[in-house]
Amino acid sequence: MPTSDELAAKLERTRALMDERGVAALWLRRVENVGWITGGVDVAVDTASAFGVASVVITRDTCELWTDTIEAPRLRAEDRLEERGFTFHVAPWHAPGERPVGDPLGVDDPLPGAVDLTRPLTALRTRLLPVEQERFRTLAVNCADAMQRAMLRVSPGMSEAEAAAALSYETRRFNINPIVVLAAADERVYNVRHPIPTDKVIDRYAMLVLCGRKHGLVCSVTRLVHFGPLPDDLRRKMDACAEVDAAMLAASQPGATLGEIFRVTQDAYARAGFDGEWKLHHQGGVAGYKAREVLATPDEPFTLEEGMICAWNPSITGTKSEDSVLVRASGQMPEVLTAIYGWPTRPIPVGGYSLERPLIMEVR
Repeated sequence: MPTSDELAAKLERTRALMDERGVAALWLRRVENVGWITGGVDVAVDTASAFGVASVVITRDTCELWTDTIEAPRLRAEDRLEERGFTFHVAPWHAPGERPVGDPLGVDDPLPGAVDLTRPLTALRTRLLPVEQERFRTLAVNCADAMQRAMLRVSPGMSEAEAAAALSYETRRFNINPIVVLAAADERVYNVRHPIPTDKVIDRYAMLVLCGRKHGLVCSVTRLVHFGPLPDDLRRKMDACAEVDAAMLAASQPGATLGEIFRVTQDAYARAGFDGEWKLHHQGGVAGYKAREVLATPDEPFTLEEGMICAWNPSITGTKSEDSVLVRASGQMPEVLTAIYGWPTRPIPVGGYSLERPLIMEVR
């Protein structure tokens, strides 16, 4: 789909939302929304900020990119946004920020005197068009490749920070921004669910976690490696974690709510012999232009649709399973987009299918 058609489809959705909520103009400031509406333009110069160096203002007749004199030349010449259908509103970099005119004005982040449309915009953004699905598929293949390359470089004696650097390097080789890189060694795999890398040296066991962003989309994947024979207790936990993951994948059908999938998850933990383990960490949810757009919780009403991305991450103390998957038509299993060729897996029968889920790679 050409970018002009992509923009037209997204503007049609957006203006329908504006009419429904009665707003005259919509100001998109958050990085995920600007990336979405522009077809993947990166405005996140400071990746620690929720807001980029450009925003988008939509009315019923116009679609303007608001930026300053620093960023406008790049956005015009390299991202060719005028050719995509955007007009430019350029302010001096040193001038105070303006607020668009709109009565009422819709926004994607709470702002005094404006109508907050954060939640309905999430619903629009997560319904990926076919062209976005193809972008995500390519991103996922490259993230999986980066993870595999990094894991093959991990060895005993390497620090968590060095392992994380290897993963960041391999991800950047694909011009993907590694917005989340986590690494844990040995007991930290058990003790820390979000292991920010430290100087701790790897002895026998390591976990790497990646969330990579390109074209605005964010893909997640986790893998674990053990040097020497895998202890029986750890093997049992990983098998159970894979069973929970398979149950979540099988439940990821159009029309299912995240609350319903969460209850499936709770039941799967109990069947696997680890009832209550879900209380120690979130289980993932819908992804897309954020690593997690909406998390699965007991009463979450958000409903899956064909073409959405899910990133589930069940974990049992010392193990974790995480891939990014594409929700397909009713009755079909989701497509696992971050599968790694040659990685050890286990076939798990569920819902009349056999799902291959990743295990811990043993290096002897």
